[in-house]
Amino acid sequence: MSVSGGKHLALIRGKEIGCESIQVFIRNVRSWSSKPLEQVDINNFLEKKEEINEIWPIITHNSYLINLASQETEKLEKSYNAMLDELTKAEQLKIPYANMHPGVIPKENEGLSSKEAMNQITDQLNKLITATKDAKVIILLETTAGQGKGLGHKFEHMKYMIDKIKNKQRIGVCFDTAHSFAAGYDFTSKKKFDALWESFDDIIGLKYLKAFHLNDTDKGCGSRVDRHAHIGKGKIGKEAFGFLVNDERFKDLPGILETPEGDKMFEKNLNFLKSLRKKE
Repeated sequence: MSVSGGKHLALIRGKEIGCESIQVFIRNVRSWSSKPLEQVDINNFLEKKEEINEIWPIITHNSYLINLASQETEKLEKSYNAMLDELTKAEQLKIPYANMHPGVIPKENEGLSSKEAMNQITDQLNKLITATKDAKVIILLETTAGQGKGLGHKFEHMKYMIDKIKNKQRIGVCFDTAHSFAAGYDFTSKKKFDALWESFDDIIGLKYLKAFHLNDTDKGCGSRVDRHAHIGKGKIGKEAFGFLVNDERFKDLPGILETPEGDKMFEKNLNFLKSLRKKE
């Protein structure tokens, strides 16, 4: 939801289209710099959150510029500071989850192994968690499509990073349906759906699953290409989303739409997902 005109307006916009949860950007995602939150903005958001208490939880998505796997001293420092700013602002707004893409091995450092990159990422995350030790914000590692040298497209990547996080109360996973399908995780039949979540539980642990990004994709399973599509209009299809929205294990977890065309199509996608719920 857009925060244009004030971050509290995202809650109003979410309520208008029937959201049960929303995702917001709380800082400029295309710039390293971001002004501190003004107290009036914090107060407006917290007041509106109490007023519209049916929208919960709320997730913030970090800047696309952040890469904690960067090997450049300046870029890594900027990434760390931007993520610290993200966590600080999320705590000020009492937002429980801060979503992030784990990181990308830079093109100029292609010889860097996945483990070496993930060691650096988790080192940075541990420092961030220590720097915000009084905060309750949980960092969500988002599953990725695996484009280029991106990390996080394998469940084993998530396990490796979570294992290295010292404070397990501050880490979790956001499962992006489009990304994971593109990464090779097929859940288009009930048998495949059940097998996927059995694998997730065995490797990562369902206790670390905190949220979903619900997106279809027009690219095939295993394509490793990140392209979002409207729910039921892509290669994943409506049946798979029906499995998700009717799974009792996930009924209390937030599902966020990042489908194309933004606000004008969110309501249609949201209503379509709701229509897939089985009537009790």
